[in-house]
Amino acid sequence: MNETKRVEITWPSLGITVAAQLDERNPALAQCLWDALPYRSLQGHALVAGYHLYHVAPVHSLLHAPAEYRVDRRTVPDGTLFCSRLQHLGIKYGELTEPMTATPVGQVAEEDLDALIQAGRDVWNAVYTTKEPVIAEVRRAGEDGGHVLPRLPIGDPQLNELVKDVHAETQRIWLDPPRELVDLHEGRIPSGAGSYETVLTTLLFVNGETRPLGYSCYGGLVRAALDGMPMPWLRQMTRQLAATPAEFLGYCGLDTLWDFTQRLLSGLERLDSHEDFISVMAHMALYCNCLGGWNLHLFPWQAGESLRAVREPV
Repeated sequence: MNETKRVEITWPSLGITVAAQLDERNPALAQCLWDALPYRSLQGHALVAGYHLYHVAPVHSLLHAPAEYRVDRRTVPDGTLFCSRLQHLGIKYGELTEPMTATPVGQVAEEDLDALIQAGRDVWNAVYTTKEPVIAEVRRAGEDGGHVLPRLPIGDPQLNELVKDVHAETQRIWLDPPRELVDLHEGRIPSGAGSYETVLTTLLFVNGETRPLGYSCYGGLVRAALDGMPMPWLRQMTRQLAATPAEFLGYCGLDTLWDFTQRLLSGLERLDSHEDFISVMAHMALYCNCLGGWNLHLFPWQAGESLRAVREPV
């Protein structure tokens, strides 16, 4: 990358903006992010790893763009920006405990680190306690903000109609919680899922199925197609990986996801090119990742307030 790529990350409801510089450590990932700006997204917070912000970036190419340089997230400075194949833009703002390799793309300005820490604390409070959505906006420095959700082309008319509907639904729920998830979290589950009328167990299982469906199933299928896996194998892997979790999630109340999945499975034989396959799976990945982000925000994490880590004396 020859040009200077300065960005601003702002959380308008918090009144906080930080400046950052994209760098050369993973130029392909940084370029993917730069080309997608500006955008807005629901801001999330790590729930296991420590002091880390992340949100789903509406960037299809993050699923597969090459990343040559990897680091242990625990070892890099606070303010480091990461892009991942989970379609996340992440920002470390304090201690991390998870020994996970990650792909850095930039750094928050030193003078803005205190503001970043405050944003992290406020977002944690929103995710863990208040449930008030915090929207992040990422834009090129000095330029206007905004938001566009990209749509990939597809040749087959029937599957193009599916992609059109998935794209429209993803747009509809990108910055507003899906009604199906709100109903589920408020205990309105038409199927009666939840033994002895409990809701928490159903919420837990929905979270456990939604995240890998986007991260591993659809994201993995995109990468397999780009690696050249033959189309018959790709179609078979889609049937094996997508059907069961989507059907379960439909039973739990995510009817739209199950409807999209059934339409996808019924049209799989029409997918005879890797390009069309990648487009369809990328849109399903982004939709599932969006659902996963909202589910993590809505989940009643405060129900575990009495369960605290035991720190053994040194």
